[in-house]
Amino acid sequence: MQLWVGLGNPEPGMARQRHNIGFMAIDVIAIRHGFSPWRQRFSGLAAEGQIAGARILALKPLTYMNESGRSVQAACHFFKLEPQAVTAFHDELDLAPGKIRVKQGGGAAGHNGLRSMDKHLGSPDYRRVRLGIGHPGHKDRVLGYVLGDFGAADRDWLIPALDAVADNADLLARGEVEQYMTKIALVLGQKNGV
Repeated sequence: MQLWVGLGNPEPGMARQRHNIGFMAIDVIAIRHGFSPWRQRFSGLAAEGQIAGARILALKPLTYMNESGRSVQAACHFFKLEPQAVTAFHDELDLAPGKIRVKQGGGAAGHNGLRSMDKHLGSPDYRRVRLGIGHPGHKDRVLGYVLGDFGAADRDWLIPALDAVADNADLLARGEVEQYMTKIALVLGQKNGV
């Protein structure tokens, strides 16, 4: 089993914020791959499905971003999963909007959701799907930027990016990370006329 976690905040008024792109990605994956209905488990919302023969538990922690790790740790404990079985989908300031990178392990880079996961899992050795949202230009503007809603102009890159993440999830489920990133880059390049 693999645990795929979308990071975000649970308030309805926060649903369209840049910080919630992880929730958005896991929602599209669950819909596209016919996962079970969401139900409350592990201090979050969980749905189960299969992708490329792999059993996947999708999880959206309802503990708010800063305590995401509590929910993730509860699911890992229940299913006896090691951190290497976990994939976190999260917003990434250091990538241009619509750029997607995957990496195994690493630091939290100031991301409170990742910091909480590191703390509660006792290890940073889980996979991260870094969903680029761009940077506002100055560190003093970061908080307002990540907690701000995506604008109408963002739809041009956001919807194709979320679709590409979900449409190619079979590669991620099989651990074909390089192929996953390449396929997404190709799809998004074609959509943007590159």
